[in-house]
Amino acid sequence: MTPKNPESSLEDRIAGALVGAAVGDALGGPVEGYSPDQILERHAGRVHGIVGPWNGDAWRTARPIAPYHKGDGHVTDDTLMTHALIRVYDRVGDHLDAYAIADHLVPDLMTNPRWIPELEAEALPLHRIFLAEKWLVTRLHYGHVDPREAGVGNIVNCGAAMYMAPAGLVNAADPRAAYAEALDIAGAHQSSYGREAAGVFAAAVAAAAAPGATPDSVVTACLSLAKDGTRTAIEQVCEVAARHTDFESALRPLRQAVAPYDTVGPDYRAPSLGARRPSRLHAIEELPVALGMVVMAGGDYRQAVLGAVNYGRDCDSIATMAGALSGALGFPVPDDWAKTVSEASRLDLWEPAKTLTAVTREIFEKDVARRRAHEAAFAELGGPRCSD
Repeated sequence: MTPKNPESSLEDRIAGALVGAAVGDALGGPVEGYSPDQILERHAGRVHGIVGPWNGDAWRTARPIAPYHKGDGHVTDDTLMTHALIRVYDRVGDHLDAYAIADHLVPDLMTNPRWIPELEAEALPLHRIFLAEKWLVTRLHYGHVDPREAGVGNIVNCGAAMYMAPAGLVNAADPRAAYAEALDIAGAHQSSYGREAAGVFAAAVAAAAAPGATPDSVVTACLSLAKDGTRTAIEQVCEVAARHTDFESALRPLRQAVAPYDTVGPDYRAPSLGARRPSRLHAIEELPVALGMVVMAGGDYRQAVLGAVNYGRDCDSIATMAGALSGALGFPVPDDWAKTVSEASRLDLWEPAKTLTAVTREIFEKDVARRRAHEAAFAELGGPRCSD
């Protein structure tokens, strides 16, 4: 299967990735934390689009989800954090590092009220994000920890990876640069394989945005950069995914392939004692499975995202990543899904893409100027001169 427009522009790739991520997030939210069998029973079949809260009208008080209105097209903290990172890129107008997270992202989360779809109210983003993301505020604002090391001690999860698509997009077609930038950014938030996943996901998005990219070329880029358990998990999951062409048959095999590297264990809501601790042998579950779903679907947005959603467990983040990758590859996000999510979440899903596209062009111009200055200086040192 090939993208609808394989020659799509930078603007199209960025919009596809960011809108695709938000829509995947919204579709996965209402079934997050449950198993494929539980999802099948609750919805009398597989989820094939936007659905309501797991607990219906009791969403405000029902556990374990309360007090969030997850469902009905509402995005979750994955999208809120992604949009927050885009605002930082816009403010800085250049590549980011861990210090930019301390100087700009943390104050944004703490001081600027925004519409929070799951709370159905305007509130500080800090009041919605998960504890692993609140760690940013605790360590950087209150603890005054070196931003490059602040992620040490946090639970190791997908918290940094889930919003790292912008780092891949500002480095479009340059996976190695995206990997390095995301690792620096994520040092403020995560360590171990959580930080590694952030770097590899950004690299995957950068690879997906390259002209002529395919799911296989994206996986190849990831494997060329990923380290330790993250690399092995991606390799194993994608090898299994390549044997399937529909998500129903892939659900159990993909879980079996990633299970040896996942520390959470079989019961997502009752993690094992070794869950989310640093390790060179393990990986977060979300990134390998997202890549696997994109491989299984041949890049097709609808199939990749629905596979991620029906996989369950941390499926809003899995669908966010799968949606970003399929969208960056040039596969169209269903218009009806995007329109519903935008209206239900009261968010313009396309405006952040316009902002990031402008910033990406600005950063590229700065990169070219810096590279030419380096080439000229190196030539003066006796190195080869580069032709214009």
